[in-house]
Amino acid sequence: MERRTLLRGAIGVAGGFALAGQAVTAGWAGGAGTPVTLVGDTSSGGHYFPYPAGLTRTPFLKLPSGSTRAAGWLAQQLDLDRTGIAGAYDEVSHFLVRADSGWTNPARGGWEEVPYWLRGLAGLAGVTGDAALRAKLRLWVDGIVATQQPDGFFGPGALRTSLGGGPDFWPYMPMLQALRTYQEYSGDTRIVPMLTRFLRYQNTFGASVFNQSWGRVRWATNLDSVYWLFARTGEPFLLDLADKIHRYSANYVDNVPSYHNVDFAQGFTEPAYYALRGDASLTGASYRTYATVQGTWGQFAGGGFAGDENIRTYQRDPRQGFETCGIVEYMQSFETMTRFTGDPSWADGCETLAFNSLPAALEPTGHRSLHYIVSANSVQLDNRPKTQGQFQNGFAMQAFLQGVDQYRCCPHNYGQGWPYLTDNLWLATADRGLAAAMYAPCTVTATVGSPGTTVTLTEQTSYPFGGTVSIRIGTPAPVAFPLYLRIPLWCSNPTITVNGTAVAVVAGPAYVAINRTWRAGDTVAVTLPATVRTTTWAGNGQSISVSNGPLTYSLRIGQNFVRRNDPASTWPEWSVLPTSSWNYGLLPGTFGVQNTGATGNPFTLDGTPLAMTAQGRAIGNWQADGENVVSTLQPSPVASAEPTETLRLVPMGAASLRITSFPTIGGDRDWQLPATPSASHCFAGDTVTALNSGYDPSSSYDTSRPRFTWWDHLGTSEWTRYTFATPVRATSASVYWFDDTGHGSCRTPASWRLEYLTDAGGWAPVAQPSGYGTGVDAYQTVRFTPVATTALRVVAQLRPGYSGGILQWRVAATPAPVTPGAWYRIQNRHAGKVLAVSGMSTGDSANVVQFADNGTADHNWRLDHTGNNWYTIVNQHSGLLLAVANMSRANSTPVQQYHDNGSADHYWQLAGDGDGWYRVRNRNSGMVLGVDGMSTADGAQVVQYEDNGTADHQWRLLR
Repeated sequence: MERRTLLRGAIGVAGGFALAGQAVTAGWAGGAGTPVTLVGDTSSGGHYFPYPAGLTRTPFLKLPSGSTRAAGWLAQQLDLDRTGIAGAYDEVSHFLVRADSGWTNPARGGWEEVPYWLRGLAGLAGVTGDAALRAKLRLWVDGIVATQQPDGFFGPGALRTSLGGGPDFWPYMPMLQALRTYQEYSGDTRIVPMLTRFLRYQNTFGASVFNQSWGRVRWATNLDSVYWLFARTGEPFLLDLADKIHRYSANYVDNVPSYHNVDFAQGFTEPAYYALRGDASLTGASYRTYATVQGTWGQFAGGGFAGDENIRTYQRDPRQGFETCGIVEYMQSFETMTRFTGDPSWADGCETLAFNSLPAALEPTGHRSLHYIVSANSVQLDNRPKTQGQFQNGFAMQAFLQGVDQYRCCPHNYGQGWPYLTDNLWLATADRGLAAAMYAPCTVTATVGSPGTTVTLTEQTSYPFGGTVSIRIGTPAPVAFPLYLRIPLWCSNPTITVNGTAVAVVAGPAYVAINRTWRAGDTVAVTLPATVRTTTWAGNGQSISVSNGPLTYSLRIGQNFVRRNDPASTWPEWSVLPTSSWNYGLLPGTFGVQNTGATGNPFTLDGTPLAMTAQGRAIGNWQADGENVVSTLQPSPVASAEPTETLRLVPMGAASLRITSFPTIGGDRDWQLPATPSASHCFAGDTVTALNSGYDPSSSYDTSRPRFTWWDHLGTSEWTRYTFATPVRATSASVYWFDDTGHGSCRTPASWRLEYLTDAGGWAPVAQPSGYGTGVDAYQTVRFTPVATTALRVVAQLRPGYSGGILQWRVAATPAPVTPGAWYRIQNRHAGKVLAVSGMSTGDSANVVQFADNGTADHNWRLDHTGNNWYTIVNQHSGLLLAVANMSRANSTPVQQYHDNGSADHYWQLAGDGDGWYRVRNRNSGMVLGVDGMSTADGAQVVQYEDNGTADHQWRLLR
């Protein structure tokens, strides 16, 4: 590690860090960015509250809130925020009723919700200058200030003693930030003394209050306010408080004290904060602790990590979620690290989150609903709890909801996202200059040079949707100051001109400094050419993501937004269902960028100005699970016999449904169908779920993952079984045996065989097996005559005196739910009745109903496979197809029959639930077949409905 301290005029300024071979994240760069080198005189520390003696000065300084005003697409997002959750959530959240809040009425209750929301509201009021927002915030501030007690405590009285008889300081951390932002744009003289009294009160406590509950791992946020106040007052007790916080709070120095995603997102910076007290090496600890988490659980696109809500050891797939709270806290932490270190990689990381994950968290057209977690791979957003361990939390987290109580923290906390980004686009520098840390259309007004001139820089750009940036200088008189321009990590050949004259540049990630005397009208032109890049995620089966510039691209999946709440409500809530196939792998090197010409909201499918094309193939075995969560990735490359298609990719932030981490197509490796494993016996310390956990062992003694063994059964006959949700056609099986020779008593078996479950319910050996290998350090593959079945099992004879186990068991199989050309009756589980045509009609648009099975021809249906597990369903009596009235995408729309015209509502997919039951999903709407009102009566209308798990949504095929 190289620690750079940049010295000008004997005043130290904290510089950046370059950890050898280690990037801020592997998804951003192959190595850490080149930290800024300040070219001017740093002896003053800068215009904007540089730290007094006792704290090391930083290369960059935050400008007061409101110094930067957004334009273009960013102003549009802030305007949506203004009338959305960030600015108007008090219309719907009972936590935000001012008269009932302990923050203005200490006798009432109160915790983090009001501080969270006010922090975002303050930021939004600051950067927009909106008079109504500022007036709303002022009412809250007046009420909060009035609650302060003589000892400095303020807010809900219960918080004074709520943690073991002592105060709960956690909710004060975001509240202090809210009050600071308000003070920055308003100049209210009450705030600095108020914060001084409160932090003096905080400093009276001993170790216990710093190491309890949520605050224990989030003190970095409190240090932010301690330092802010110290820069304005120089009060010595604040340094004592900083020392106490570092000494007694959770340890982040080369350590992860909490695997809660929000804890980590805001807490990992604590060593870097405390490094400013004099131990510069601590900043490197923040880098390393960050790398520990991001390098292990951040192995997918979007800039976040697998924390839904807490990190789990082996759940690292891109279907795992990152909380909306985590996104905005991570952004704030990266903004802080940018200012402290001057390392441009942190700004790259903040842009990655802001332009990809943040907009993906929101319903894009109104910002009036959001979801709790954002996943890089997410193929349905519904309000159904996931009960199979897909996420660490079991409650429903994916639908776009107001979420006042269900999501609670995230909607209250979301609001800091876009405003804090806006406030950190431009930073003051310790040598009295300005730095373009991140790019977006905006203007910035700031004091520069010596003794100080107020200038306005107007930045015109469509970035991140374009790579050109024009910066026009407005100044009342010529003024000398350095201007720093960040070159992103993905840009290897930038160009910069000043009034048409080229400036020397370097490849990113780095800063280019231009130190000159500036005059009104001077124009800086920055060109940041982007090329298509793929990132290979070794930690997720060599999957890839595709980027162009700072934007990561996702498969464009058709989306059906289904209203969840009262249509008359001005605060809509939505489920989002897929209306096209999503199970594609990509052919690397086939990407092209398109300018769509679209205008409007760029974070919508119809408004994004950029798209990409790619060649890919469907992977028929890649399916969602029974609760509509995308199944986990398997190692790439993957074989596919499906035809090559031209796919359309859109920016991740514009896709409410998305595949962003893709398998690649190639080779002969089959994608494994989902199967439920079981066994004759499993050691208590092992798990049968290891059998199909989807990795390739490095050897027969690979101990890096959970495993399956029959320990402590010795010399016995044992079995493992896969049960499939639907019938499959299997052709081979591959077993990777566990063998711990030299370490324990597990060996490969003496012999083994493969058996399948027959239609009669018994077990039979597969025919013509190619051989049953018992070798180590490789898959042992047996090929056999294809067999149709719902279950397979490995029967192993263990060696005398030894046990055994399996690391991975792979089966080459494809779904086989129907026999081609066969006629079926389709029976409803709830009513026991079968699919029929009303009045045995043969006409177009005749309603499809349920009816007692009486053998008439309109009860018979043929399922014709059209590729990638889609079927048309043909009625025997009429010859017409199962369809949806008027191609509707609405709940409770009648299902009818219609002649084959190729429309999307004529295609259906069978989603197996086991024991022969299926949900029958429509391609056009993403909904499933159901019975109106869950009726059990003859003639009841068959409809489409959002899949909510009711029994009338399940059907089976009878011959």
